Amino acid sequence: MPHAKIAILHYSASPVVGGVEAVIDAHAQLLVQMGYAVTVVAGRGERDVLPAGVELLSIPAMDTQHPEVLATSAELEQGSVPPAFQPLKERLVHQLAAVLPGFDTIIVHNILTKHFNLPLTAALFDLFDAGLPGKTVAWCHDFTWTSPNSRAKVRPGYPWDFLRTYRPDLTYVTVSEERQRALAQLLGCPRDQVRVIYNGVDPTALLGLSAEGAALIHRLRLFDADLIMLMPVRVTTAKNVEFALQVVAALKHQGVRPLLVLTGPPDPHDEKSMGYYHTLQAQRAALGVEQEMRFVFESGPDPAAPHRIPASVVGDLYRVADLLFMPSHREGFGMPVLEAGLAGIPVVASRAVPAAVELAHDAALLLNADDAPDRVAQQIRELVAADRGYRLRRRVRQRYTWDAIFEHDFKPLLGSGEAA
Repeated sequence: MPHAKIAILHYSASPVVGGVEAVIDAHAQLLVQMGYAVTVVAGRGERDVLPAGVELLSIPAMDTQHPEVLATSAELEQGSVPPAFQPLKERLVHQLAAVLPGFDTIIVHNILTKHFNLPLTAALFDLFDAGLPGKTVAWCHDFTWTSPNSRAKVRPGYPWDFLRTYRPDLTYVTVSEERQRALAQLLGCPRDQVRVIYNGVDPTALLGLSAEGAALIHRLRLFDADLIMLMPVRVTTAKNVEFALQVVAALKHQGVRPLLVLTGPPDPHDEKSMGYYHTLQAQRAALGVEQEMRFVFESGPDPAAPHRIPASVVGDLYRVADLLFMPSHREGFGMPVLEAGLAGIPVVASRAVPAAVELAHDAALLLNADDAPDRVAQQIRELVAADRGYRLRRRVRQRYTWDAIFEHDFKPLLGSGEAA
């Protein structure tokens, strides 16, 4: 049976501001994009501010700030279980039992390891004991029993022991290896019974990418590359694209997965210009770097139609590139050098680029006319190897964007079924 319907449980949802709420929004958005039907089940939140396509089911007593929960929690923190605890728990059991069996996967954030609403924690344990259908994932960000700030608010016994009770019928997830070690020790289970799924980042939002730019980056699979090289130039013989192709081939031979993006078009109305472009395509095929060097001109939504991008999308490419590459035979000035400087990416350019020699000079890797492609490839590798920022940026884009985390970690967690 496909795991198509997913419930995400937490005390609250957006617009409540919190780290867990932000992660839930990211997870819900990803799941909806992948075709799953997602409902956030929480005590407080607003449907209109959740990601598009995500439903909200409100059960007020799940909220840590619900008056009955606040009163119960105040007594529990003093070490006594109030008479109101059991009726509140039973009400939550009844309300949750009416909705949760309709889901294939239930993801519970923090409720099973934090003390903020112990009647809710106890209600979930009752439902687990009754054989709640579907798969339940305990997504554990924080733990009361090991927290210096909240450890004093729990005591051995019922109901506090729920927060350190291992259940083999649950799948446990933590957000770091440090938390994995702590949770395994707390629950008394093998460490390999707790998965690690890191939080991720949304590059489109963080980098302010336009919809058009983000779509192009996705089509080119830029984030899969080890080294993103940008040539924001037109297709002309002056730009020495032949040499750029040879450097890309050398990088590939040296074990790097480069991706060189040339942003400008040939002149489709000029026979010589189009002939040069087709010659470059043939050279690219002969060198075996058709996936490692891409012309934007050929990379539109319709691959058969010529594609051009505005300056704003070139700006998007600057924000994700690792370096500017300009091996030109000749340039009047070389504006991309200044653009790369403002974008904060290294410049690799020939000495025929005045802006590189006169303005960047000691801040650029300058190439000589007789440099061999293998040598330039090695210099580029040495340049980026010395850049700690590049190493982290590459690691994040390849492994820790939300899309990458979903593909590598989150999707396997949901089982082998397909989305709706």
